[in-house]
Amino acid sequence: MNEISASAKISSMADIETSSRGSRLYVGENVMIDSFVKIKFTGGAGDIRIGNNSYVNSGCVLYSGNGITIGDHVLIAANCTFAPVNHQYMAKDKTILEQRFKESKGGIIIEDDVWIGAGVIILDGAHIRKGTVIGAAAVVSGTTEEYGVYVGNPLTLVKFRS
Repeated sequence: MNEISASAKISSMADIETSSRGSRLYVGENVMIDSFVKIKFTGGAGDIRIGNNSYVNSGCVLYSGNGITIGDHVLIAANCTFAPVNHQYMAKDKTILEQRFKESKGGIIIEDDVWIGAGVIILDGAHIRKGTVIGAAAVVSGTTEEYGVYVGNPLTLVKFRS
């Protein structure tokens, strides 16, 4: 069963599923989940954890996959996708659906005090370190440096917060 803090504000227009595999959603204190956010338990048995005082804006999709951990004071702009899972596809004698999913790269970890711009895609194995800023429409699949400011695809470090 999902655990949602009493002080969290979740829009009645958010779509939060319940896992059939036992994965859980943990929502901390003073979290805001806006309208049209989709939280979908699929692609693995990972949990989704959203830390205190974090914001998930409209249009974001969070798949449980191999797990998502979002720290405290994280700002997530509109229309971001969190996909901590990858399909297996190499065997051409089987459909992609039959091959299921690749082995986990560790899920998604987002540390405290992070800002994720609009339309960002975050993939399995991403580790966004404390204080990082990710510019709009970037794709994140690896590890960032603390307080780095990143843009683009491929993800490029452009400066550090001072």
